[in-house]
Amino acid sequence: MIILDGKKTSNDIKEEITNQVKSINSSLGKTPHLSAILVGNDGASETYINAKVKACEKVGFASTLVRLPDNVSEEELLSEVDKINNNQDIDGLIVQLPLPSHIDEMKVTEAIDPKKDVDGFHPSNIGRMALNLATYLPATPAGILELLKRYNVETSGKHCVVIGRSHIVGSPMSVLMARNSDPGNCTVTLTHSRTQNLKDITRTADILIVALGKAEFVTSDMIKEGVCIIDVGITRVKSEKTKSGWQLLGDVNFEDVKEKCSYITPVPGGVGPMTIAMLLQNTLLASKKEFFS
Repeated sequence: MIILDGKKTSNDIKEEITNQVKSINSSLGKTPHLSAILVGNDGASETYINAKVKACEKVGFASTLVRLPDNVSEEELLSEVDKINNNQDIDGLIVQLPLPSHIDEMKVTEAIDPKKDVDGFHPSNIGRMALNLATYLPATPAGILELLKRYNVETSGKHCVVIGRSHIVGSPMSVLMARNSDPGNCTVTLTHSRTQNLKDITRTADILIVALGKAEFVTSDMIKEGVCIIDVGITRVKSEKTKSGWQLLGDVNFEDVKEKCSYITPVPGGVGPMTIAMLLQNTLLASKKEFFS
């Protein structure tokens, strides 16, 4: 079994980005700039945003954090998005999700300029992804592809089973793994809550990508020998084994499945760090105007 070490790989990517930023600064006198909008005081969102700001500092990006109260109106939020869209000094924009229930998340996502949509969630960028055109890929799926690529996991001709059909991970992952590219060229089965005989399907997977949000859902009786498992899930549960009293668990029962796997991502330290690394990579591409003139 080989651990797909997202923490180490993300640090490698950040170092590569840092060197490219130095080159951009010296040749163009420009620093890539990421702006983030945070609505409310949700603890998890605060943690994610702070990690992204810290990562920007580490690689030499400029960053701007716009904080708005949880009772901000949709109109006011859209106005902030418009300001950043029209600020030529800012290359990338993310709006931290989830948003309060009175705000239409899709309306906000569609309001972001596709050229600055470094989360890769805008319908235009999702469409370009589906057509295998150059664009910003959603950060978590992009991070998974990068892990597979850097660890030389063979994907061509393999059966990839995805558990979970979210717009953030499962659905785009199914598209990316089926594309005529490397990594890619898989035969893909996308499963979800209505899928019947799930175990029969997962047992045929050469590559199993789990993005369900249910702690330790996948067990050894659901997989075959030699499978490559990508565990996207992360659930915080109470634990007497840690000082904090909490433990982070993935969607896969790591201890139960590890002896049957060829490759597996740990939780934490697998897909999570890669998500931020690819967000930085998208911002770097945005600063270079790689995909849009």
